[in-house]
Amino acid sequence: MSKRKRSAVLACAAALVGPALLMAAPAAHATVVDVQYDCKTPIGDKSALSPIDIRAVKSGSSYTLTMTFQKGVSSSPIELGKGAMSPSAVIEVGGAGSGTVAVSGPPNAEAIPPETPIKISDLSGTYTPTKSGTVTFTPGVLTIKAMMTTTTCTPGNSPAPALQMAVTATGAAPTDSGRGGGTPTTLPQTGPLDSALALGTLGGTVVLVGVGGVLWLTRRGQRLGA
Repeated sequence: MSKRKRSAVLACAAALVGPALLMAAPAAHATVVDVQYDCKTPIGDKSALSPIDIRAVKSGSSYTLTMTFQKGVSSSPIELGKGAMSPSAVIEVGGAGSGTVAVSGPPNAEAIPPETPIKISDLSGTYTPTKSGTVTFTPGVLTIKAMMTTTTCTPGNSPAPALQMAVTATGAAPTDSGRGGGTPTTLPQTGPLDSALALGTLGGTVVLVGVGGVLWLTRRGQRLGA
């Protein structure tokens, strides 16, 4: 094979492999964000800063979101016995999506001493996209229920999204992971032979050969050498 032909083959291979590598690249970006929670408690206002991250695991047509608190928030003037505290929160959805995702976690596995920051267990919930595109997930309001009381903690520092991810809604065509929308890509038609109806009328058979995509049309009953 000549040097010129070898270069042409390598160029064609690179053109085919390039898009495949881009499609295989990670489509999600997660980061830890600091959330300044302003809490309304039965005994007054409190505040606490906690780094939070949000992770997503695809499950069928949905995603399981997990919100993790790296530090405790709020506190109680009395000891909270094992199982006395139940946490829940919402995750704000933005970008190509909208609304919120409710997440919740198990009660405290151990007693929480008085005047001690309450460690929140991992909170999980399910997100099902209704639109394809890049979606952001931001920590929202945290609710702590304990001893027949409710404490509501609201992010006071307008935190940035903790997770940005490209999603595809069920039945929707994939979109550019860097943009929140787009339309399915279609091949241009160059003549009547490109339509299925025209091919059916001709009774032809289509065979795709090689990188050049050469189309051979063979009429039914046509003999070799005719």
